[in-house]
Order: sequence, then structure tokens, then C-alpha cells
Amino acid sequence: MPVARRHVLAAAVAAPLAATMLGATPASGQGSTGYRVGRGVADVTGPAAENGMMGYSMPQQQTAGIHLRTLARAFVVDDGAGRVVFVTAELGALFQSVHQEVMRRLIDTYDGLYTEQNVLLNATHTHAACGGDSHYAAYDLATLGFQEEVFEAVVGGITEAIGKAHDDLRPGTLALGRAELTDASVNRSRSAFERNPRQDTEHFPDAIDPAVTVLRFAQGGRDVGAIAWFATHGTSMTNTNRLISSDNKGYAAFAWEQDDPEFVACFAQTNAADMSPNLDLEPGTGPTDDEFDNTRIIGDRQFRAARTAFDNATTPMAGPVGALLSYVDMSEVTVDGRFTPDGETHRTCTAAIGWSMLAGSTEDGPGIPIGEGLRNPLWDWLGGADVPIPPQLADEQAPKPVAVPFGAMPPHPWCPEVLPLQLMRLGELYLVAGPAEYTIVAGLRIRRAVAAELGVPLENVLMQGYANAYSQYVTTPEEYDAQQYEGASTLFGRYTLPAYQQEFTRLAAAMRRGRRVALGPIPPDMSGTLPDLQPGVVFDAAPPGHDFGDVLTEPASGYHRGERVTAEFVTGHPKNDLRRGGTFVEVQRLVDGRWVTVADDRHWATRYHWARTGVASSKATITWDVPAGVPTGRYRIVHNGDWKAAGSGKITPFAGISRDFLVA
Repeated sequence: MPVARRHVLAAAVAAPLAATMLGATPASGQGSTGYRVGRGVADVTGPAAENGMMGYSMPQQQTAGIHLRTLARAFVVDDGAGRVVFVTAELGALFQSVHQEVMRRLIDTYDGLYTEQNVLLNATHTHAACGGDSHYAAYDLATLGFQEEVFEAVVGGITEAIGKAHDDLRPGTLALGRAELTDASVNRSRSAFERNPRQDTEHFPDAIDPAVTVLRFAQGGRDVGAIAWFATHGTSMTNTNRLISSDNKGYAAFAWEQDDPEFVACFAQTNAADMSPNLDLEPGTGPTDDEFDNTRIIGDRQFRAARTAFDNATTPMAGPVGALLSYVDMSEVTVDGRFTPDGETHRTCTAAIGWSMLAGSTEDGPGIPIGEGLRNPLWDWLGGADVPIPPQLADEQAPKPVAVPFGAMPPHPWCPEVLPLQLMRLGELYLVAGPAEYTIVAGLRIRRAVAAELGVPLENVLMQGYANAYSQYVTTPEEYDAQQYEGASTLFGRYTLPAYQQEFTRLAAAMRRGRRVALGPIPPDMSGTLPDLQPGVVFDAAPPGHDFGDVLTEPASGYHRGERVTAEFVTGHPKNDLRRGGTFVEVQRLVDGRWVTVADDRHWATRYHWARTGVASSKATITWDVPAGVPTGRYRIVHNGDWKAAGSGKITPFAGISRDFLVA
């Protein structure tokens, strides 16, 4: 049944394909100068307890609360002849499973108006969001299998954000602004970077990509949103953190949006594979030695640079919108000598990772301990690591010493090989949407190839990484030879990047001529192939003498600004209700005799910690760092939760309320 549904999806996009691409994508700049724009935000936060996180691939890093909820931000742009959708979700990766299901729901809801052709989904690459929403084993090892709750939260949230943006469409304008940011990233693979030819390294004299590009959205003359692109990893929060967090890009969005709840601030990635926010090249270091401070500072620097670029965006853009998408089996691309370093024809090969990948990035955090000594139920269910490396694959992947042949693993490939490649136009801006993490030079080479084919300035072409699927890293052939973490994580061999250059140039040529491209091979639907081996919630029990919502530790009677308020409550398991679109935490202020919520678990100043206190009992610890600018007055902490009854399994909501306290 899943395969049949996937073929229905392919058939559904065939009809609107010509309308999406033809007549809406010529590179000449001719087209509508009047747009309709819409934006929307929705929650994609997964289980706040006992769910593996996606990013560091550490099985022991399981969620135990929330610092910042993770959100999806969507923008729809219509020029009267074509329409495109852009979504950034605060996730570790945007998996093909999510892309496939979001497309199904959009096609069902909007009768083919939104398809895989004109919708671009991407992730911020925070390493502190829930994982388990992939249908491929390589990306579910740390979560002990596929997590349906995470999948539904992500798919439901992205679909909801797009729906809100669709309903928000109004006449508006787009404008493009630029700035530079040099103190929010560092090259974590400098020795590999320096292997590149001088014409590449000279483009990045500090070995970082400092470009900040902002697309400014207005409706009826009023600013309503922005998309800001900048390359730095979502690893300010370390692999010892267990609170869900949208990391530095999430803070940047929060900092911009808190002054105007109607404004949608989206902070997207570009070619961030070798860009680390840990400026001292150690996890959790630089600018300070505190991961929360680092997250805030690196996020604030992105926010301020984005505001500068936003303010520079004063001239409304013209030109059409449009997009092209084609699926390519990246494991078997014949690459023309025009795109290879030696001018000879080469081929990509079956996906595999090298031993350096297993060690992880020492600058951002060690990786998953695959192999000897690992006790992982999903690993055992899959048959362990005793898979011989085919001699031909070892030769094809050279000089990579192959550790795990992901594409040849039984009973199914552990990673996708048929991948979506997309090119999207938004007026004068072109987004090269690739399903991987691209180093800054890898991104530069793709951008140069696409810009040359389109005949547009290089700065008007951006590499949009982490888009529509996930297949780890893409390095240049020269960087690949170094076999550092990034090269060992480049799945399809030494000529992975030249294959991308060739295929994206093909899309650019079609876009320039206003032609369609073949959809390509249909990716398999892998749903139902992985189990969920993560223990669930059996039931909740309150400690003797207590009920759910009881306050175990009350706040003090009074606080000053800058101090931390703490309250503890008897709670149930957060998996009973994820409260997507809601909150586990409320800070309320007494205003004219009414309690008004002034902060929740989307706010930087709050933290919600969950911990077991017995086999079936647990407590919630809520803290609030009183901000400098809050009004004086009386406040209280509210905890919302749900408990599951033994036997019946009935889930009942509750609310716990602390005593009130004075902020003086």
C-alpha cells in the first residue's frame, strides 16, 4: 500500500507541473512585480521526555524537558502566474519520510496546488530537537527506532504552518538585503579546506562564509516577515544537554519576534557543513564556557546582522517565482569531465561512511559508538555490524576507509540514495536546495555553476542545505581526500560534489529556457520498515500523599530582576500529550485582578525540566530567570500536564499553580 501511495503522489504532481515551471521561471527578470505573500508559524516539538535527540547520534542523549520549543516557519509567494512555498523547521534534519508525507497531505488538501515541485522544506540543523522521524536506520539508531509521535508532530506542524501562510496571502512586496557576520562561525575542518585550489580559498579569506542574506516581506507597506540565511552549525548546545532547544538560530528568531508577535523571523542555513559556532573549536566553548550563553550570544549576533541586512533591503524586487525539482539516484551518476578536477569522466557509488565519521566532529561533539561495545536494541534488530565491505565498493570509495556500507546494508539500505534536487526562484534570488550538508567551498562551486548557467550574479544564488531529505555531507574532492569527519560522511564517494554540480546545472539550464525536467526515479516509501524499541508510558502514579499538579517546592515570596524563580510540581509523563501548539509552562502576572500569561516554554527565560522520581512517578522543575525589563508586580508559575491511569490507560489533563510572589 505505501508504494502505491507514492506512485499516486508522482501522478498528482504531473498535471500541475507545466503550470508550476513554464512561463514562471525565465531568468530574464521579466514577470510580475506585484506579489501576494503569506507567512505562518506552527509547533513541531516532539516528546519532551525519553526521546532520543537528532544530531549528535548519542543514544544516551534523551530529552528531559524544554528550553525553547521548536517551530516551523512557512512563507508562500505568488506572482500571479506561479506560486512557491518555503519552510524552515527547527529540526536536526528534514528527512525524506517527512517530505513525502507533507506532500501527500498538501496534495490531498489543496488539490495539487502545492506539490514537491514548488514546495521547499528545510531544517535549521539544531542538535537539540527530537529524532526518530526518518524511515532509514542510520538516522534512527540513537532513538531506538522510528518514533511515530515525533513524525506526526513534525509533519503536522509543517503542514499547519503552510496552511497558515496560504490563508495569510495578501498583496505585498519582496526586497533583498545583505550584510556580513564574522564572529558567529569558525571553520572546524581548516586543514581540509586548505587543500582546495587558491581560486576557492581566496573567496573565503578567513575560511568562513560571512554572508548574511535577508529576504524582506511586506504586506500593504507593513513589514511582516524575513528569511535570513547564514552558515553556522546548530551545535551551540552540547551533547550533554537534554532540554529541547532550537539552538542559536532559534534564539535569533525569538529575539526578533518577541517585540512583534505578528512578525515571522526565519533563520535558515546555507552551506554550513564545516562552519561551527564553537569559536574555540571545542564543544560548548567560545564566546564563553556556558552552552546556554553561547547559544544566546551566537544567536544574537545572527539576529543583529540580519536586522542590518533587513534595513539594507529597501528596493522592492521584481521578477517571477518558480521552481524545478528532479529526483536523482546519487549512487549511480556518471559525471562529465566538465565538473571533475581532472577533466575525466567519473561515477558516484553506493553510499558508505568512513571511520572518521564514527569518531564525530571533535569541535562540536563525538559521534555514535557504532560497533564493538555498543548495546543498541535497534542495532541488534538490524543484525549488527557484521557486514563485509564489497571490494569494489572499497575501491570506489577510496581513499575513504569504509566503516559501514549504508547503501548495501540488510535488510534495507540505511540511508536514502534517490534524492530530491530542487532549484527555486524568488524574484531575483535563486535557491539551490540540496539534501545534505555542504562545505563552504562545495557550496561555492555549485553556486558558481548555477549562476553561470543562469547568467546571474553569484550573490543572487544561495546554497540551501538540509532541504527535502537528508544524506549527510558533501565535500569537494580535495577535501574528501583528507578524510576528516566531513569527508568520511560524504556518502557517494570522491565525486559526490561534481555529481551535484552537474545535476544542478541541468536544472538551471531548464529554468533558463523555461522548460520542464523529468521527475526522475521515484524514491521508495520506507514507512513500516523500522520498529519502535523505545519503551513507552505504561502509567503514571503520584507519590504517596500527593496528587498530580501538587507543588513540591514553592517559589520564594519575592525576587529581584535577574534572579531565578524555581518551582517543582508532581507531574505525569510528557509523552501523554506533547501539547503541540500549547505549553507545559506559564509565567503569569496579576493585571487588574486577572492572571495574564507573560511567558511560556517558547521563551528564552523559562526552562522545564522533567525527571523520574520512581518507577511511575515524576516531577517537573520549572525555572524562570526574571528578565531585566519585566514590570514589578505579583507573579505565579503554572505547570500544565497530563497523567495516564493504570489499567484503563485514560489520559487526564491537570494544572498545578504555585503561590504568587513579588517581583520588586
